[in-house]
Amino acid sequence: MLASKSGKVEKERSGKVSGKVSGKVKLSHVDERGRVKMVDVGAKAVTAREAVARGSITMSAEALQLIRRGDVAKGDPLQAARLAGILAAKQTSSLIPLCHPLPLTHVGIDLTPSKNGYVIEARVRTTAQTGVEMEALTAVSIAALTIYDMVKAVDKEMVIGEIRLMEKSGGKSGHYKWKSG
Repeated sequence: MLASKSGKVEKERSGKVSGKVSGKVKLSHVDERGRVKMVDVGAKAVTAREAVARGSITMSAEALQLIRRGDVAKGDPLQAARLAGILAAKQTSSLIPLCHPLPLTHVGIDLTPSKNGYVIEARVRTTAQTGVEMEALTAVSIAALTIYDMVKAVDKEMVIGEIRLMEKSGGKSGHYKWKSG
């Protein structure tokens, strides 16, 4: 359950939270005194884990044509985005302060053409004591930003959006799959 701004309790999308303390939601990255902390995963089982995140970038017809024709002055933004996404997943714990460094066993980035841009999907795997959701989300975000960087001379109005966790498996909380709507 999550408390809304109005103080009413609403059911979280996944239906799960860390716990409740005095009517408030207990977050795993906050201690009893309200201080931020890194979660201790030492007692958790090492399991195979996978996460899939997805996002999109939309752009002008001119920018899209340049990419699809291979005429972007800086080089191929899709290959650069793929590489940047992989690197970002590997560096997530350096970018997001409370993420644990993880031994990633796989990072895959797919860039699928859409009518007005690209759908970006990252699939990340590990065998560890904590999940790779943040690594997948980071990979999608940085891949999209890389495309923006390489094409911004032609289109400064590109829109990066809809970045979300699509699916995760492994660990104590088990399987999660995005339910649209």
